[in-house]
Amino acid sequence: MPITEILEKNCREYGDDICLVEINPEIQETRRVTWKEYELTEPAHVAHYRREITWNVFNEKANRFANMLISRGVKKGDKVAILLMNCLEWLPIYFGILKTGAIAVPLNFRYAPDEIEYCLNLAEVDILVFGPEFIGRIEEIADNISKNRLLFYVGANCPTFAEDYAELTANSSSQSPQIKLTDEDDAAIYFSSGTTGFPKAILHNHESLMHACRVEQAHHGQTKDDVFLCIPPLYHTGAKMHWFGSFLMGGKAVLLKGTKPKHVLEAVSSEGCTIVWLLVPWAQDILDAIDRGDVDISKYHLDQWRLMHIGAQPVPPSLIARWKKQFPNHQYDTNYGLSESIGPGAVHLGVENIHKVGAIGKAGFGWKTKIIDEKGDIVPQGEVGELCVAGPGVMTCYYNDKAATDEVLKGEWLLTGDMAMEDEDGFIFLVDRKKDVVISGGENIYPVQIENFIRAYDKVKDVAVIGVPDERLGEATMAIIEIKEGMECTKEEIDEFCMKLPRYKRPRHVVFEDIPRNPTGKIEKPKLRVQFGGDSVVAKQNRG
Repeated sequence: MPITEILEKNCREYGDDICLVEINPEIQETRRVTWKEYELTEPAHVAHYRREITWNVFNEKANRFANMLISRGVKKGDKVAILLMNCLEWLPIYFGILKTGAIAVPLNFRYAPDEIEYCLNLAEVDILVFGPEFIGRIEEIADNISKNRLLFYVGANCPTFAEDYAELTANSSSQSPQIKLTDEDDAAIYFSSGTTGFPKAILHNHESLMHACRVEQAHHGQTKDDVFLCIPPLYHTGAKMHWFGSFLMGGKAVLLKGTKPKHVLEAVSSEGCTIVWLLVPWAQDILDAIDRGDVDISKYHLDQWRLMHIGAQPVPPSLIARWKKQFPNHQYDTNYGLSESIGPGAVHLGVENIHKVGAIGKAGFGWKTKIIDEKGDIVPQGEVGELCVAGPGVMTCYYNDKAATDEVLKGEWLLTGDMAMEDEDGFIFLVDRKKDVVISGGENIYPVQIENFIRAYDKVKDVAVIGVPDERLGEATMAIIEIKEGMECTKEEIDEFCMKLPRYKRPRHVVFEDIPRNPTGKIEKPKLRVQFGGDSVVAKQNRG
């Protein structure tokens, strides 16, 4: 069943219910604004503290955008890119694209102009929809990208090189365009994180999107009454696919524009959020803010908050131990996935398996897993190999890149590039990214293991371990450590703490710096390698 039918169902059954709320905590305005009031009184993207829409309005906006696109010649298989910050317009635009049979192409809001142009060309995008935050970047490349595609602008004061979204959709029909869709139809192109160069274009069909809905709901048991707090950027599969569980059940979601601990807790409290998906740095920040006394959780209404789940990167067991101490009644789940496997849920821990914190869990709903060696043979239990996944959510291909597709798709199996091991109970533990493994004196060293150990030191906020050139060993490990606010730490303290590690795993070098992370929370190790003289990305690729 195409995912657009879920929106139609929600409109029929829950039309007048609030489905999406946008909160901008930086704005000191607290009045509520409905979509209709907003449209009658303010231009799009005038800052408000809170906006909301119903399922009826969501579907109406999606239909208007779909019919406008069709009037401009958009047809099945065309591509429409979205370059917007999280906002109420984002999801209706996304579903409007899908309703035409076209392919939605979300873009990372951190892309530089050359990356935007590269992705538009790689995905053969026909139309770009962008917001006010990107006027400068689009203007730089407008002459190049507007030759063979249309540019639609969502916001006030439309630039001269684009057309106004509000004007274009105002007189379009609010009825469904009735384009026949199937599970096999292409639906969306997502881009890889781009941590090893320019990103790849990942093509998914409607079956993939629907599988994400079912997986998320099966794992976390969303009901109509649950309220999902969405903080990560919607262009990424992680945010949207976790929301899909609520979408499937017709539940409300809150789009929070900000990650400060105070703002997260205020949103949970004021909107009655029951499910919150966090990245590791945000969970860490909340706990640190509580420890410092910057926030007092007794002042918030948090009893309804039932589930904290986390993903996008290996999760330190020490972090979850701290979280459960602070929030003992929370269910907890780790989710593993990648954009090539429609985001979260290919592997998950399960809320009943808190005793296995540190593992990413077992194969998720409708998924299969295996761990293989370099020859493709399954490794014995307890040994390290490459994690592979198979299921209805595996990508169709890397768009326009057969060589890269053939490298990771082996029949039904997707090679993830993540090194993992399975314990005696069948739980999978991530060891590291294949290309991040440090080879020192012939030993394979997995940085995540060292990072998890160092994070347990009470002064450490964050840590990244990379390989740097060493004349004798080939590579040596360097720990880049970010210290908690208001604390001081020395190399000698870290060296002493690491004496509990086997000698070959102890960092040879220790430096104190902030840890760069991308919008999905992943450590940007290529930046650190450049900064600290580690081996090049090309060398890592050739080696891995």
